[in-house]
Amino acid sequence: MFDIGFFELLLIGIVGLLVLGPERLPKAARTAGLWVGRIKRSVSTMQREITSQLEAEELRQKLAEQQKKLDEGVNQARRGFEASLGDTVKPGDSRTSTTPPASTPPSAAPDSHDRGTESDSAASSSRDDRPAAPETRPDDATSSPADKDSASR
Repeated sequence: MFDIGFFELLLIGIVGLLVLGPERLPKAARTAGLWVGRIKRSVSTMQREITSQLEAEELRQKLAEQQKKLDEGVNQARRGFEASLGDTVKPGDSRTSTTPPASTPPSAAPDSHDRGTESDSAASSSRDDRPAAPETRPDDATSSPADKDSASR
């Protein structure tokens, strides 16, 4: 900030001693020191706030760039996937509709939480040909009615 050497400080001290006198000079020096300290603290606080705001802005910009790159990558992958689907389905094919056939059993329909790959869709299409197995609970298959009566007692 200021380039004040020993000679300048000595000159300020002598002028202050002559103007204020020996009784009020220590109190004035203490008050001046407190003010200088307060000013330094407020300046350093402002510098830290400005620095943190600049860093936050840089992070926002980097985040926006990364989001843009991610969106571009997702869009490119989507276009590639849609293009590969377009290549596999022929224009005259009757399977171009997006609705499943009416003969598909509900157990063969994909779950909403199941987001598989193309191999999963091929496996699910082979599952459509098989009839759905009835659901059995393990305790029903191994226990007899007599066992159920004895367990309930």
